Amino acid sequence: MNLVYSGKTKDVFQLDNGNYLLKFKDDCTGKDGVFDPGENSVGLTIEGVGDVNLRMSIYFFEKINAAGIKTHFVNANLADTTMEVLPAKVFGKGLEVICRNKAVGSFIRRYGALIESGADLPSYVETTLKDDEKGDPLITKDALVAIGVMTEEQYDDLKAQTQKITKIVADDLKAKGMELYDIKFEFGYAPDGTVMLIDEVASGNMRVYKDGEYVEPMKLNELFFA
Repeated sequence: MNLVYSGKTKDVFQLDNGNYLLKFKDDCTGKDGVFDPGENSVGLTIEGVGDVNLRMSIYFFEKINAAGIKTHFVNANLADTTMEVLPAKVFGKGLEVICRNKAVGSFIRRYGALIESGADLPSYVETTLKDDEKGDPLITKDALVAIGVMTEEQYDDLKAQTQKITKIVADDLKAKGMELYDIKFEFGYAPDGTVMLIDEVASGNMRVYKDGEYVEPMKLNELFFA
């Protein structure tokens, strides 16, 4: 295998069959030792989180694929904490998509003067460029199209898929007595330009509450798979 990229929460290797292998790490995004899926740097390491993030990713990728939404998931190996994925190009130099059902985290830090913390949001979708030096700046649909990162059709597909996937995740959590406040995704596109969900769908990328209390990633995994 050839290491092609070492990321915050996983390493990426190229396989001989043309696919890629993601090796999940125990690192989480956050700040000052506090987990935050909206942060753009590693803030803490939680032993075993790579394994449980992979387990949850397998569960949701299979469910999302079954719903007819295209993803890069091929298969996974829990013993090695790895996941084989289809080749996909990222939009620009990388694009993150956050879907928000509640006003918390970086959203409330930006707009807290205009909305109360925890207020309902209509599965609000926002996109940010993956750029650590600039703090992952927000970018609008018009800007993404204007600078050639994606077409209008690709953005519309990305937004629709984001909201559909968020509902799948939220419904599963609701059935287990938990509420999804927000979740972060990454999208790329296939050689034919088709938008597809990439990266992972795991507790490390979502903010979940139970009975009004925030659920830590490892606790979330325990509750989810109980």
